Amino acid sequence: MTIAYLPTPTDPSDPPYEPWAGEPEVLAEAAAAGRRAAAWIRSLPSPPAPSPVGTWLAVTLPDVVEVATASLDPAQCDRMGPDGRLIEGTAGVDAGTTSTLAVVPCVLSEADWLTADQHLRLLAVASVITGIARLLADDPGTAILHGQVARMCATLDHATRPDTPGLASEFEQAL
Repeated sequence: MTIAYLPTPTDPSDPPYEPWAGEPEVLAEAAAAGRRAAAWIRSLPSPPAPSPVGTWLAVTLPDVVEVATASLDPAQCDRMGPDGRLIEGTAGVDAGTTSTLAVVPCVLSEADWLTADQHLRLLAVASVITGIARLLADDPGTAILHGQVARMCATLDHATRPDTPGLASEFEQAL
């Protein structure tokens, strides 16, 4: 069983947050990559007949992708609370957004009008965005200074680039 404690208010004696070198540029690139990924998701074909899953994929998921990448905040990282308990950081991505990204694999089973390649790309989008948030929450300095967030953004761009050869065929060839 996991027990998650609500974050405690910040202690006024805590030192002010100082951004990492290159942090504004990294966060701006993540937000831009999220906007491009959302635009790609919105460009996916609609289902043959209106459906809740089709609406979710056309409206909810792209909005969540944009919100998640635009709200990234390395200051909201894992830390120790005043009572000595670990406060798990969110990197600025709220629980509702994280939950929406987590259900992408379940929703895709009902999106049978999309190709296997589009399914894989949507899975990659959800996974990469969740991964960026977790990297920033676990160790923002390393994630920013060593280019991990930048590499994840490049992966996001690759997964959502329309002219990229099919990911499904690459996967099948690797088997």
